[in-house]
Amino acid sequence: MCCFSVNAKTIVFLGDSLTEGYGIAKKQGYVALVEKQLKKNGYVKVKVINASVSGSTSASAVSRLKWFLKAKPDILVLALGANDGLRGVNTKVTFENLEKTILLAKKSKLKVLLLGLRMPPNYGESFTQSFKKIYYDLAKKHKLAFVPKLLKGVAGVKKYNQVDGIHPNEAGHKVLFKNIYPTLRKLL
Repeated sequence: MCCFSVNAKTIVFLGDSLTEGYGIAKKQGYVALVEKQLKKNGYVKVKVINASVSGSTSASAVSRLKWFLKAKPDILVLALGANDGLRGVNTKVTFENLEKTILLAKKSKLKVLLLGLRMPPNYGESFTQSFKKIYYDLAKKHKLAFVPKLLKGVAGVKKYNQVDGIHPNEAGHKVLFKNIYPTLRKLL
């Protein structure tokens, strides 16, 4: 297999504990699995930066992206908002924070992959639907590459989560990898 050295790319993942890999070895997290698979597929010069921080909300997204623009990334994978939802932040505020981040990324000529998140049903139908809509509306408005549900096949499935029932275990991260990899690879 030939190596695609001309495809040297830098990818920044901006997320929270789900993307940071809370509770598992970092090399087992879905971000590390993405980097490993890209290199296996011939993208030998790809650089993957996991700029995710446990507990972070969309409020910190713009300032964190500004910091990581120093690395001259080509692609932003945006996976924030879960902690906003769990804290009951108004969905309009989350939308605005994510949109500001997307606009900064586009201004900086980055391709953006938006990863959709959901709230558990106990937050009420109105809130959960409004929260889900954030991601669909942003993806449509800004014509983004989009994975509607990062935790598809993982959320609520005991065998794929740690004891807390919120954070994916190593097996769960393998599912997250499968959920996003095909869409991300198309951006290269």
